[in-house]
Amino acid sequence: MGRRLVPLTLDNLQDLPRRCRMCVFWELDPVSGEAAVKAGTPALEKEAWISAVLLEWGSCGRVVYVDEAPVGFVLYAPPAYVPRSTAFPTSPVSPDAVQLMTAFIVPGYQGQGLGRVMVQTVAKDLLRRGFKAIEAFGDARWKEPACVLPAEHLLAVGFKTVRPHPTYPRMRLELRTTLSWKEDVEMALDRLLGAVQKEPALRPL
Repeated sequence: MGRRLVPLTLDNLQDLPRRCRMCVFWELDPVSGEAAVKAGTPALEKEAWISAVLLEWGSCGRVVYVDEAPVGFVLYAPPAYVPRSTAFPTSPVSPDAVQLMTAFIVPGYQGQGLGRVMVQTVAKDLLRRGFKAIEAFGDARWKEPACVLPAEHLLAVGFKTVRPHPTYPRMRLELRTTLSWKEDVEMALDRLLGAVQKEPALRPL
């Protein structure tokens, strides 16, 4: 079974689930997001957001393929690009961190370790780019797939709670603690993903 993770671009945006392509929960503040939904333009807003982040900051996501079929994705960006983050009771995201916004694995491919591999791939990317940590808002009362990731899943892949909250704890993964397993990540990716598509080296912006 061939598995690969490739950077999210405007060319493969259509490989995200339709409801995710139409969602601007993180990309716009609550008022603007509601206005976009009423105007019927969330897909255009999503595309514009990804385009802007790619141009100004660089890669902000990964798409997971299994046997060439898209089965999941992850989105991340510095908090300055994530207006919704300021609406959370445990905000703000730390200035030295990149926010893990959301991730999704389609049913049938869950429970195979792809979620952990996605987080490791993001960690590897951000280590290369000189960042210190990944932070995310977890949903401590998660019941079904949504824009906010389940806190339990974040804990399972190595995050620790830095600001507790009964519903939306803010969680953090220190990238310096992953330096020791950076080579292990490379080996794990090769082992778990099979034929891994090598990404081009990221040029400094």
